[in-house]
Amino acid sequence: MTSPGDVPSELLDRLRPICLALPEAYEEPAWVGVRWRIRQRTFAHVLTVDPDHQMAYARAAGTDEPVCVLTFRSPVDEVHALVAQGDPFFKPDWGADVLGMVVEEATDWDEVGELLTESYCLLAPKKLMAQVAAPAEQPAPGRPARA
Repeated sequence: MTSPGDVPSELLDRLRPICLALPEAYEEPAWVGVRWRIRQRTFAHVLTVDPDHQMAYARAAGTDEPVCVLTFRSPVDEVHALVAQGDPFFKPDWGADVLGMVVEEATDWDEVGELLTESYCLLAPKKLMAQVAAPAEQPAPGRPARA
């Protein structure tokens, strides 16, 4: 890493296909780290938290060591449920519908895909949201979609 907030390329390589597969989503550098947006709304933000530079993130994630975190939007009831589960989820102090998670070796990338798709759908215009099948609505291989 070359500066505070830099994200390992391996992590970006996992997140890009998830985020950029969503209609009209785009990636851009954030004030620190990288974010993915729909129109002018951020649905995912990843950065490496250095407690000396991103104190609010470090406090929210409960860390005093550098760690990669991903923040996104989620329905408030889901935010509470996931935070109650504990690690890797945490609740930042900004926005009732903002959820954070520490991204590490054991990260469940299928779950990340579902969470980021849901975050996108919360912020996308209805016309774009309609182009995205919610993960629960996607049929399993060899099974018909739910009616």
